[in-house]
Amino acid sequence: MTEEDLAYTPATELAQRIRDKQLSPVELVGSILKRVERLNGKVNAFAHLAADQAMDDARRAEAAVTSGAALGPLHGVPVTIKDLSITKRMPSQFGSRMLEGNRPTEDAPFVTNLEQAGAIILGKTTTSEYGWKGVSESPLTGITHNPWKHGMSAGASSAGAAAAVAAGFGPLHQGSDGAGSIRMPAHFCGVFGLKPTYGRVPHYPVSTGDYTTHIGPMARTVADAALMLRVMSGPDPLDHTSCEAAPADYLIRFHDGIRGKRIAYSPDLGHARVDPEVASLTRAAAQRFTELGAIVEEVATPWAKDGPELIRLMWPAHLARLSPKLAEWESRMDPGLVACIRAGLDVSMTDYMLARDRKMAYVAAVHRWFEDWDFLITPSVSVAAFPAERLMPADWPSHEWDWVSWAEFSYPFNFTGDPAASVPCGFTSNGLPVGLQIVGRRFDDLGVLQAAAAFEAAQPWAQHRPAL
Repeated sequence: MTEEDLAYTPATELAQRIRDKQLSPVELVGSILKRVERLNGKVNAFAHLAADQAMDDARRAEAAVTSGAALGPLHGVPVTIKDLSITKRMPSQFGSRMLEGNRPTEDAPFVTNLEQAGAIILGKTTTSEYGWKGVSESPLTGITHNPWKHGMSAGASSAGAAAAVAAGFGPLHQGSDGAGSIRMPAHFCGVFGLKPTYGRVPHYPVSTGDYTTHIGPMARTVADAALMLRVMSGPDPLDHTSCEAAPADYLIRFHDGIRGKRIAYSPDLGHARVDPEVASLTRAAAQRFTELGAIVEEVATPWAKDGPELIRLMWPAHLARLSPKLAEWESRMDPGLVACIRAGLDVSMTDYMLARDRKMAYVAAVHRWFEDWDFLITPSVSVAAFPAERLMPADWPSHEWDWVSWAEFSYPFNFTGDPAASVPCGFTSNGLPVGLQIVGRRFDDLGVLQAAAAFEAAQPWAQHRPAL
């Protein structure tokens, strides 16, 4: 196989070829690393590339295949880890000069799960500073470029992972999502991203963002994401919020389809501004589900009206935990993050707790609403990619820290913990990808994967590749 063939071959196929001794882990990892070294300068997807370590791991993986040892489901398959997750064998720097060179003494539980399944970690992917914003830039690593158009944003804090997927830097990439940071980069980069049910993948250290941060997979195919999710998932005592049991094998019922499912469609959640091209592409994608046998209705989402006020209070309030860093580090931090932290300092404990009461009522209202629907579909993001040096698109009102106005569709389901995915659904006239969001009931990760797989079969996307 050529370098490009290997770069865009699904993980499900790579793992099988390795098990069948048709593909060497050394050949695979070496080829991906050569591609990264040749093309990453155009993308800047990596905060740390562990090339020597990955090749050593690939040689051990190959020896295990040769010796007939038991092989895990991802044996010899390359993956990456986002730089907001801790790893003991490589730095965890959070996109910040404050943590430059930081070396944790332990791995996040899902990292251990991946390695025990035989995955080979290539390195750490870039993130905005402490994951605070929806744009792919940080003081530590600079701009991560959208592979579809240099200089354009690759999305929110899992931007390095999404850019790596699109660029063919291996098939599987871990992201995290506190207000849309898996789904937004998936939308911007034309790949698949799934924010699973909260607690499905154990998260340690447990986030202080009021149980909104989810760990999930980013990939080119839904099947690859399903495989990665199953490996990462399961209970862990270090995460007291993790789900009690590991999930079933998603791939066994992967192609059950969605005939007869009730799907609610909202083009704007009743309040969001949406770019006309994004609106048109996502409306056409919604109609695909009717062709697939689902019952699709455009509906009101009355619970959504309180979301903007809640996120604009809680987002800076959660980031105010970084305020002790300002005295030493302010001049070397992202100015927007500094402004957001300072806005959080204006939120009193009383204000925050009253907002949290409202948030819990909001969550209950969403779950009650879902009693009548199997899925909700919306645009993933209001706009296609825009220049990465900007916090807001040029034709949107500017703000020193509030980027959320063009990303109103994602954070509601961080509040609720529901599974939500972004599936590629087309390109703008400028050749930039657009994503459709599929939201399911809490714990119905399988249903979201089935809906995404049905759409993928009807309107494939993995054959599209950026011209790097």
